Amino acid sequence: MIFGRSQRGKPPVEPVTLKILVAGGFGVGKTTLVGAVSEIRPLRTEELLTEAGRPVDDVSGVEGKHTTTVAMDFGRITLREDLVLYLFGTPGQERFWFMWDELSEGALGAVVLADTRRLEDCFAAIDYFERRSIPFLVGVNCFEGSARYPADTVRQALDLDTDVPLVMCDARDRESVKEVLVGVVQHAMAQAADRRRAVAT
Repeated sequence: MIFGRSQRGKPPVEPVTLKILVAGGFGVGKTTLVGAVSEIRPLRTEELLTEAGRPVDDVSGVEGKHTTTVAMDFGRITLREDLVLYLFGTPGQERFWFMWDELSEGALGAVVLADTRRLEDCFAAIDYFERRSIPFLVGVNCFEGSARYPADTVRQALDLDTDVPLVMCDARDRESVKEVLVGVVQHAMAQAADRRRAVAT
C-alpha cells in the first residue's frame, strides 16, 4: 500500500496515529533523531545560535553546535499500513518549556534523550513526564568520544524508577532509533494495560 491509497479491490485503511515526544537537554540530538527515522522531510524550526543567546545557551560539551530548535521538530514514520507514528521534538532550553504542555497533549509516550557528558540536562524532562504520568523511555545517545557507562550506572545517576526503560542508542542511526520508538510504544501499552487491570480489580 502507498500511504494514503488502498490497493485495488481493498477498502482504504484509516491508520491509527500515535504521537511520541522527543525531549531532553540542549544539544542532545533530538533534531538528529527525528531526522534519522522520519519518512518525510522533517519540519524543523532551527535558528542560528547568536551572541545574544550565549549567556543562556550553555554549549560546553557541544561546542560544534551552531543552531537550536525554537519551536519543534516534526517527523512521521509508518510502522504498518494501519499504524503511523508522529514524532514531535521539543525545544531543550528552559525559555521554551512553555511549549511542552501544548506538544504533550494527546501523546502516547516520550523519549528522553540523555548525553552522559551533560546528564543533568535531562532531569527537567524526566521530572516533567513523571509529574504528568506520561510513559517515557530514556535513550542514552552515545556520542563519539564520550565516556561509556553501564546502563545500571546511568540509571542510578538519573534516579530512575525500575519500570522506566533505559537503552543505549545512536540518534543518527535509523535502526537504532526504530528500536527506541518500539520500546516507547511497548512501554506505554504495558502501562495502559496495568491501569486497566487496576481499575478492573
